[in-house]
Amino acid sequence: MISGVASQKNKALILATKTFAVEHRMLSWFHTISTMILLCTAFVFAIVPTHAAIQLVSGIFAGLINVRMFVIYHDQQHGAIHRNDSFASALFWIYGLFSLAPSSIWKRSHDYHHTHNSKLYTASIGSYPIVSRTKFEQLSTSEKKAYLRTRHPLTIALGYFSMFLIGMCVNSFRSSPSRHWDSLVAIVLHLAVYVIVFLTLGWLAMLCGVLIPSIITYAIGAYLFYAQHNFPGVEFTDKNGWTYEGAAMESSSYMKMNPFMAWVCANIGYHHIHHLNAKIPFYRLPEAYNKVKEFREAKTTSLRPRDIIACFKLKIWDPAKGEMTGVN
Repeated sequence: MISGVASQKNKALILATKTFAVEHRMLSWFHTISTMILLCTAFVFAIVPTHAAIQLVSGIFAGLINVRMFVIYHDQQHGAIHRNDSFASALFWIYGLFSLAPSSIWKRSHDYHHTHNSKLYTASIGSYPIVSRTKFEQLSTSEKKAYLRTRHPLTIALGYFSMFLIGMCVNSFRSSPSRHWDSLVAIVLHLAVYVIVFLTLGWLAMLCGVLIPSIITYAIGAYLFYAQHNFPGVEFTDKNGWTYEGAAMESSSYMKMNPFMAWVCANIGYHHIHHLNAKIPFYRLPEAYNKVKEFREAKTTSLRPRDIIACFKLKIWDPAKGEMTGVN
């Protein structure tokens, strides 16, 4: 539970973020257009038959660049960039279909995540499920297996299928076809790309230009979403002890990355700041981090193997210990 003093301090940090929640429209378009150009170029080299090595490397880069493009889309959906721009809204609506995260389901689930992050005993909409040790012990054997399967490293590595194709699109359309008709459109378009590329350019183009980039993009995306809220030192509270600012500072990590990965992930590693104020454009997050001392005191993780392993070991919340632990 966040103390009164800590809560006041964290609220002051929210006020401090407002300085940075100002978009520079030309810079937003620069990042958007340049990333789209790089992404399209990588896809072209991955799909057009040249040499297998060139296509494979291009496909890998396409997957990485698409992570950046997705975070930019994520910022636009938050209203951090391209606010009140009808052309940008149309452009990113189309990208949402392309990325298997249609706006109707992505925005609803992600907004829910921001207002319920780290809150125990609520629906796990937009988040990986978390249960306490007591709750876990009350689950049936099949329920325990289902819960652990959702958080399994292989499930996250295959986030392309588990989180996006099935979780984001298939499940949303099945739950409400009229509300999430764009999820069906996304599925159809995505499968159509496989068929068209295979029939016109062959299996290698399909592999390097569609399958490999998709697996890379969504494996990284699924892991980031997991590790930024499931890391050693994370805190979870019940509804009565939960505060928005506390969830940002105590339950969202600063993920340290090298410059290349920071570019690929469009600064989403500054996740604690993003959760304090989702209106801060991604390109201003480092500025906020450097100028506000308290932001540099955040709980951290990284993409180093030992930190990845440490995050994956966390399964349930143990209120007696006040920490995430394994099931044993």
